[in-house]
Amino acid sequence: MLSIDAIENANSGHPGLPMGAAPMAYVLWTRHLKINPNKTKWLDRDRFVLSAGHGSAMLYSLLHLSGYQVSLDDMKHFRKENSITPGHPEYELTDGVEATTGPLGQGLGMAVGMAIAEKHLAAVYNKPNLDVINHHTYTLVGDGDLMEGISHEAASLAGHLKLGKLIVLYDSNDISLDGPTKMAFDDNTKKRFEGYGWQYLRVEDGNNLENIDAAITDAKGNLQQPTIIEVKTVIGYGSPEQGTNKVHGNPLGAKNVEAARKFYHWDYVPFEIPGAVYDRFHELIVETGEKTYQEWGKILAKYQENQPELAQQLAASFNDRIDSSWVKEVSNYHENMPAEASRVTGQKVISAISKYNPNFWGGSADLFSSNKTNAADSEAFEPNSPQERNIWFGVREFGQAAAINGIALHGGSKVYGSTFFVFSDYLRSALRSSALQKIPVTYVFTHDSIAVGEDGPTHEPIEHLMSLRVMPNINVIRPADANEVIYAWEAALVSRETPTVLVLSRQGLPILPNTDELAVEGVKRGGYIISPSQKNIADGILIATGSEVNLALMAQTKLLKEKIDVSVVSMPSFELFEQQDSAYKEEVLPDKIKNRMSIEMGSTLGWERYIGRNGLSLGIDKFGASGNGSLITKHYGFTADNITRLFENYLKSKYVFQGGNIDDK
Repeated sequence: MLSIDAIENANSGHPGLPMGAAPMAYVLWTRHLKINPNKTKWLDRDRFVLSAGHGSAMLYSLLHLSGYQVSLDDMKHFRKENSITPGHPEYELTDGVEATTGPLGQGLGMAVGMAIAEKHLAAVYNKPNLDVINHHTYTLVGDGDLMEGISHEAASLAGHLKLGKLIVLYDSNDISLDGPTKMAFDDNTKKRFEGYGWQYLRVEDGNNLENIDAAITDAKGNLQQPTIIEVKTVIGYGSPEQGTNKVHGNPLGAKNVEAARKFYHWDYVPFEIPGAVYDRFHELIVETGEKTYQEWGKILAKYQENQPELAQQLAASFNDRIDSSWVKEVSNYHENMPAEASRVTGQKVISAISKYNPNFWGGSADLFSSNKTNAADSEAFEPNSPQERNIWFGVREFGQAAAINGIALHGGSKVYGSTFFVFSDYLRSALRSSALQKIPVTYVFTHDSIAVGEDGPTHEPIEHLMSLRVMPNINVIRPADANEVIYAWEAALVSRETPTVLVLSRQGLPILPNTDELAVEGVKRGGYIISPSQKNIADGILIATGSEVNLALMAQTKLLKEKIDVSVVSMPSFELFEQQDSAYKEEVLPDKIKNRMSIEMGSTLGWERYIGRNGLSLGIDKFGASGNGSLITKHYGFTADNITRLFENYLKSKYVFQGGNIDDK
């Protein structure tokens, strides 16, 4: 009823799920969920994720009644501007919300990640009779969640990893937004999930509290398999339009609300909650939660006494601390050393970070051998070796991204995932969720350009750099050499509210002049002058990223022979550069120097920000081609000779030359 009142007051929302799923949610929260509303960040709490995020009114009602910082006034501001009760749950905005959900299926994927984190941390830290990590992850999903492709990826991974502390409550009501699910969805859920290696349980009557309770109890008893409990419910139960899509995403309306009140025998005005209800929730959740928390505190005290080093490490992990000693271990790249693919440098960096930071781990979508993202000092994270730190996500890019979001949300980990850059398209929605939730996860995308070569246009990213740069709250970094890779990783690790995308090469990159010194600050600032002009005011600026920075430096030398003196700017990250003050940006890109050229093997759209409307942009605005990588890049014009020719012609079209000086026409 509280959910119905909130939705009616807002004249917007989804009453169907709360009305059908309230009984299972009530049983879970009052009889099973290990939480303490007064210690909402307690590291050993159970996690509850409402994957069917459109049912947010129910979650807010539970949070309010359970004593979280969600007031009755907040319920009255449901779905209104500047409220803490938005249309779909948002992490960190609302006390007690564990994840931002709404894009269907992703809540399930993040719950899988949380269960992965729990399994790993328990293996690393627990000692006999001292279980400091011992909790469950629950998620409530609907038919729509299980239709989404990510549900298949996430469920398959969870079954393989034997995530026995993952329990899914499936609100199975046979209705989706457009109507009966039978129009598009008639999977055999039992066979499907048993095929994944899950335990399947079923409750025929979604209003039978005892049967729901028994099913959850059974699920908790199986630590070898994740469990899905299919609970058959009636969407909008209690409304005259129950069992239809009419109650899915629209307020009931005054007439139907009144009918529901009579059906429920609810004789209270909107937003009136009897004191007995608050007392009941306080007893079952607040008092029980505080008692459980105190008992855990005693275990923690013994743990700190008997395992002081591990206790300190655990605290550091949940406080997101990073030991930067790894930087010195890999900071040995200098000019004239052999060229090295940035993915290869990345592997050395990952191994060094892992050596000094036990909370650092991650994996790849079946591309460890290509992404080079496995840590040298660890083996595969598997059901029988959960203490290890290399996660084999399989060919499940979207599932991987959702899982690392969940691992990060759980706490205690600094996590990354990886795949080919072109396949970032498969996981884009989860990456967007990383940004929206301000989760500082790291995405390692290798095979950064048409230099992939023989694999052809299906594997050659073109629009990807720019498309990710336009996403809010993402730092995209494309390093030019090994030194830039090192400091790109450092920038990723110190990030607290922004995910980082590292775009790395398969092709070898020479160690550029002075980057062992310049990149230390230059990468953190997003852009820097890697090679200044010889005179105070340059004749132009060449701006490049990644492997193209070396081409810009070569072109700079050739242009100087033609008495054209330019500076070269390495611009590994638009986003980090934009965070700098105006003085620094003016120092790198002086406004008085209008002759500018961008050089990047990707879409040119967006470079106007730095080269101006009349600047010159060498890029690629069509799909790539299959062939030898070096020949393909040459074919698309990425050579020092072509850059030199283009820039000369660009200047000739704008200026006349007089004795080496350039004057306006």
